[in-house]
Amino acid sequence: MLGLNERIVVVTGGASGIGRAVTLRLAREGCTVAIFDLDEEGAQRTKVMCGEKAASVFVYHVDISDYMQVERATADFEEKAGPVDFLANVAGWDLAKPFLESDVELWRKIIAINLYGPLNVQHVIAKGMALRKFGRIVNVASDAGRVGSSGEAVYSACKGGIASFSKTLARELAKSGVQVNVVCPGPTDTPLFRSFADQKLADALTRAIPMGRLGQPDDCAGMIVFLLSDDAGFITGQTISVSGGLTMHG
Repeated sequence: MLGLNERIVVVTGGASGIGRAVTLRLAREGCTVAIFDLDEEGAQRTKVMCGEKAASVFVYHVDISDYMQVERATADFEEKAGPVDFLANVAGWDLAKPFLESDVELWRKIIAINLYGPLNVQHVIAKGMALRKFGRIVNVASDAGRVGSSGEAVYSACKGGIASFSKTLARELAKSGVQVNVVCPGPTDTPLFRSFADQKLADALTRAIPMGRLGQPDDCAGMIVFLLSDDAGFITGQTISVSGGLTMHG
């Protein structure tokens, strides 16, 4: 894809799943990448998986729900690598449970990671992008935020909020040369999915998906990296599902 080589990128959630796939792809494309993740060991494994490109991958132990941690890690990375060009907000977490069986503490954790986390990272990084008149941001939401998902009420609310927030930010920053788009994965075979989906549920979802399989992390990574590339240079404020046809929006 065009315009990726030598770009400076932050990827949240790069320790596993979609975030790992995005990091590997960006490293192959010649980017310098910082992984912001609580799972430092997993992030280090991602770095090793980058092979000969591993030297261009930086690992930061960051709780994205903590604004100060995001600020410190960003400042350190920019001092070492240069101003951030691209941001992929991939980190997310959920614990599937019917809403009426959940409690306030669970809501707070889900909201802190899935809503405040991306807001924190964008508030820190997008300021520099706007000043430099260039930047691209991709926020990973979920089709749960578009059509709902049983057992994921608060998570769905966060992801729907991220989609709406991204459209507003895209409007606010368009004249500053900053593009903001959203990728909404459908059921995707990641550690998060496997943490609450047993084989029976996985099989049922596979049957429901027109393309006949669960998504894989690379399915989403390709779309995310495309939206960061120059090939998507005239796209902003869009929400794109990667779901094998399970959800279709016109």
